[in-house]
Amino acid sequence: MKLNDATILVGDDSILARKQLKDMILSFGTPTFLDAKNGEEAVALAIEKKPDLIFLDLVMPVKDGITAINEIKESFADADIVVVSSVGTQTQLKNAITAGAKDFLQKPVKLALIKTIITSRFEGR
Repeated sequence: MKLNDATILVGDDSILARKQLKDMILSFGTPTFLDAKNGEEAVALAIEKKPDLIFLDLVMPVKDGITAINEIKESFADADIVVVSSVGTQTQLKNAITAGAKDFLQKPVKLALIKTIITSRFEGR
């Protein structure tokens, strides 16, 4: 699948973090974006829209990222989830991977890491 044909969900309570991540991704192509400002919105959008890639923060209101990952995976087992968080403890990393996340990126996110994630999952433009 080409990145330009993909749908990507970005779940983070910070509008700035969502914008920065989307801007980085846009430097590689023009996917359709879904925005979630908390874990509950992320779960609902993921289950309804089944995006090709999901970026989730761990610390969010209403539902935290680990709870969101668990709920998404219950209904959408093939979900490709990447955790993007400033909370980077070994316990949090282990919990995220155990819940079903495939990758964990530490904030602030570097463009090179986003490029690695995008190119490993999608073809060029």
